[in-house]
Amino acid sequence: MASNSEEHVVTMNWQVNKDRIELMQRKISEPPRLLSKSAGRSGCCIFRAPQSFVDVNGRSYQPRIVSIGPYHRGKPHLEMIQEHKWRFLGTLLQRTEKIGLTLEDYFQTVQTLEMEARECYSEAINLESDEFVEILVLDGCFIIELFRKIGRVVPFEEDDPFISMSWIFPFLLRDFIRLENQIPFFILQRLFELTKMSGEQASLSRIALFFFNHALQRPEEILDKYENLAGKHLLDFLRSSFMTFIPPVTENPPKSPSHVIHSISKLRRAGIKLRPGQEDSFLAIKFRRGVIWMPAITVDDFMAAFLLNCVAYEQCHGECSKHMTTYATLLDYLVNTYKDVEYLSDCNIVENYFGTDSELATLINKLGKDVMFDIDECYLAQVFDEVNQYYNNNWHVTWAGFKYTYFNSPWSFISAMAAFVLLVLSIVQTIYTILAYY
Repeated sequence: MASNSEEHVVTMNWQVNKDRIELMQRKISEPPRLLSKSAGRSGCCIFRAPQSFVDVNGRSYQPRIVSIGPYHRGKPHLEMIQEHKWRFLGTLLQRTEKIGLTLEDYFQTVQTLEMEARECYSEAINLESDEFVEILVLDGCFIIELFRKIGRVVPFEEDDPFISMSWIFPFLLRDFIRLENQIPFFILQRLFELTKMSGEQASLSRIALFFFNHALQRPEEILDKYENLAGKHLLDFLRSSFMTFIPPVTENPPKSPSHVIHSISKLRRAGIKLRPGQEDSFLAIKFRRGVIWMPAITVDDFMAAFLLNCVAYEQCHGECSKHMTTYATLLDYLVNTYKDVEYLSDCNIVENYFGTDSELATLINKLGKDVMFDIDECYLAQVFDEVNQYYNNNWHVTWAGFKYTYFNSPWSFISAMAAFVLLVLSIVQTIYTILAYY
């Protein structure tokens, strides 16, 4: 009787395990609910920021006043600008009605690109076709109409609150480059071409760069070089405009593995100096004869948001180059304390409008936190290798230490000169004594 009972228990346990196996098989066959089929493909380019980045940098990847795309649509704190999107769409329709375009034409144009647009998002967009296309039309027309107004292609209305409330504009600049706040660039391009009036000569790239140049303040001749620049979205587009002047990655990588470089304070003690470079992109860094040449960069709220979102984008996009990540990591290596930021400012490499030197040092250290890149394959691999070779040269370190000890201040220089004069006088006196003797 006992043996039958034990056999029954074993049978029941086996039945429970079988059910669990069947449940596990179903879960294996089910696609992930939060990821679209395009996640991991080269066409996927609009991501949610990784939680590890959010833990470090907070809401840097999320919009503050305007929602672009489906990720943050409908959030209460973004509703204020939503009304102005419809107003901008209305003024655009009034203007294009003269060339026979209707709202239906806008809708149909974007509808043909719907599936391609869905594949750009790393998460499945659980919206009906019409609702998703409406978001792309509304947000896309708002962006290009704002670009046209800021670029003086079309005039603002006299009572437009975007003019009277100037605080809005800096928030729009930053929200348009948030990683989670994007729509595909080809949607913007198609809507721009559809609504382009006769006599309108400026390209979408040109008016987009003019819009962002209110924050970046780059010379006009630089913007002229990007007449046909494109990107996967506005963040990638603006990021690409800094990579045109980057020297190509060396075909002959360093023979020895590259290693991280030391902080500014240690490099200075080894005789390595930092000087402002003359290139148009802050990414174009060089090393020659003991000097790291770094083009100047102005760090303010916009640039801070731009760098943070570029790094997050490069970390999420597997096939994207890691130029911004490499640059951010270099800054993180160089800067340990506010004194390092102070030195960069004194060298006219960093113009700090972000906050105190200590606050900027904290931002720089956050830029390089929890990021991954291959130091031997990055575009600065040769710079890292050359700096380390120079740093590890005993002669350079000895000579730099001598100069630091005896020529770092006027008083140390005077003391060294006095000691040298006494030494010379002693030698002369000894020579005359010997000569007199003989």
